[in-house]
Parts: sequence; structure tokens; C-alpha cells
Amino acid sequence: MSVAIAIAVKILPHGEGLPLPAYQSEGAAALDLLAALPQGTRITLGPGQRRLVPTGLAIELPRTHEAQIRPRSGLALKSGITVLNAPGTIDSDYRGEIGVLLINFGEAPFDIVRGARIAQLVVAPVSRAELVATRDLTATARGAAGFGSTGQMAGEGGGG
Repeated sequence: MSVAIAIAVKILPHGEGLPLPAYQSEGAAALDLLAALPQGTRITLGPGQRRLVPTGLAIELPRTHEAQIRPRSGLALKSGITVLNAPGTIDSDYRGEIGVLLINFGEAPFDIVRGARIAQLVVAPVSRAELVATRDLTATARGAAGFGSTGQMAGEGGGG
């Protein structure tokens, strides 16, 4: 079992009255984010349209962590709604409102109302890299073969 970390959450005026993001099951890896729209209003995403949807929340992550905004699989499957820049990254020094950039890849308009579960938030530890310039890299069996090259038989091509 993992250890929970404390994250300060600021509820913005348009997020008041909505529940805080929550894990929906004992084994869930992500918290559900809700749309913080004014009561009685909706956002309609037509096919191909995108929109930044407010959550009414700002967070203070520990310096050792990031948060990732990810799509909800049910919205993607049933309606073609996904997070456009998935996963969206929230850095530990960001203090503004969490917004979710949704896009409708479906064939029909999709309505978003106040309190709708629109995305998931995963909190994860961050490793900082120190890049070191070198003239040569260690050789591997794959070498410089590109996208889609793993699982290719010898002589089948690969790369881009």
C-alpha cells in the first residue's frame, strides 16, 4: 500500500459546493476532476471542438511531485471526449486554477454540466534528470530504429 501525501487545495469561488476530487475505488490510481461551471449552465462541445473546462481548484504540490491530467476512459469510449494534451502536466510551482483541455472526437455534440466528472488527476513523484553531453552512446540491439520498430522482423523496415 502506498503512503498518502498531503496536498493543499484552494477552492475557488466557482468551485464552492462541489466535492473535492476523490478516488472512486480502493484500487483507483487517479482522483476524478469535476467541471466547475455556474449552476444551470453547460458547455456544449460539438464534434472537433475543444474547450478549457474549469475545475474551481488550485493545488500546492510538494516539490518532489507533479500531477497529471488524464482522460476518463468511459467518456472516450462512449462519447469520444478526451484530454487534448494528455497527459497534461501540473508542475509543483504552479498555483493557478486546474483547467482541463477537452476535445470532442465523437460524432455528436457533448454537454458538460456543473459537477460532471471530466478527467482524472494522477499525482506522481518526479525524478530530475541531469543531461550529460557525450559523443557516443552505448550500443543496443535496437540501435536507432524508430517508431514501430520493436517487434519488427529483421529486414521488415522500421523507423518512423
